[in-house]
Amino acid sequence: MKSRTVLIIVVCLAVFLSSTACKKEFSPVDGAPASPQVVSTGDMSLVMVDKPEQFPLVAAEKVEGSAELNVTGSVFPDVSREVPVITLANGRVVNLKTRLDDNVKEGQFLFSVESPDISNAFDAYLKAVNDEQFANKGYLRAEELYKHGAISQAMLEQAEDTERDAKADLTAADEQLRILGVDKSHPSPVVDVRAPISGVIIGQNVTNAAAAGVSLSGSATAFTIADLSTVWVLCDVYENDIPKLRLGQEAKIRLTAYPDKTLTGHISDIGPVLDPSLRTAKVRVEISNPGILRLGMFVSAVFESKTQESFAAVPAPAVLHLHDRDWVFIPAGGNQFKRVEVKAGSMLPGNRQELLAGIAPGQKVVGSSLLLESAGNQ
Repeated sequence: MKSRTVLIIVVCLAVFLSSTACKKEFSPVDGAPASPQVVSTGDMSLVMVDKPEQFPLVAAEKVEGSAELNVTGSVFPDVSREVPVITLANGRVVNLKTRLDDNVKEGQFLFSVESPDISNAFDAYLKAVNDEQFANKGYLRAEELYKHGAISQAMLEQAEDTERDAKADLTAADEQLRILGVDKSHPSPVVDVRAPISGVIIGQNVTNAAAAGVSLSGSATAFTIADLSTVWVLCDVYENDIPKLRLGQEAKIRLTAYPDKTLTGHISDIGPVLDPSLRTAKVRVEISNPGILRLGMFVSAVFESKTQESFAAVPAPAVLHLHDRDWVFIPAGGNQFKRVEVKAGSMLPGNRQELLAGIAPGQKVVGSSLLLESAGNQ
């Protein structure tokens, strides 16, 4: 019994010593500052801390500058640089050499059309040649007879009129062959169609063996070629922002696909008609294409306002970039800070961030929003 009592005392002593050692091992180092304690609140935009002095505040400065108007838009071809490819010879498409999205050069062969119109036109041309030659001989004979008094002047004039009519018919037949694209020296029932300009094929309405021409096919336009060296960016601008814009105003175009590139264009048109449901007008920006702009691309356009306005500016670390949005923290009384969404502008000298909206100059914000956000996520 005595030995059992001694054993229990030894075990209890061991447990006590082990507990004391563990407490000492995990105790904070003497003199080290305790990490800030963040208390969750009901409002997701509010953060409560036990030591707000660990998050120094800075006052937003006042800066003067031009307001920026940010809008979205899409890339479209310049309609003045779109050219339809048509053939006036009705018939069947043969030997199709190009297709949608191909780059073509001016004069490049696109396709051929086998057409009965060409045969009929060449037949009319040959008949006009024969008629003109016959009329010319008759006029020369009448002229000779008139000199010898064998016929009257009226008969000579009639022969001359017949010869002129024959020449007119020959000229018209020759022009018809030219319009159809036929070389009268080497006639063929097949006519070649070539590219009228250099560019990209953005529309195709024919295939091999399909009908072509202005009367046989569903569309007279076989291809549409667009010169994409200059394109349009069409933007939707709300009616209350329209007074901030003017013709010829510069626009900065930013591309989602190329975030490191900024292109420059100019406003060429401000639409006179508003969308009745969205209350927006179409603003057209003309821009030179360095080869990266593709039709249908979504872009953002930035316009500078004509008037100077006042904005807030804060140190860059005070702005939290989160989920493609910008935020700052402002004091909300007691030990609380409130997260406020802002609209960030350009970077300013001295590692400062321009804020176009969200807070006013003089407003105090947390100097390091990332530090506070990190403490709140712990």
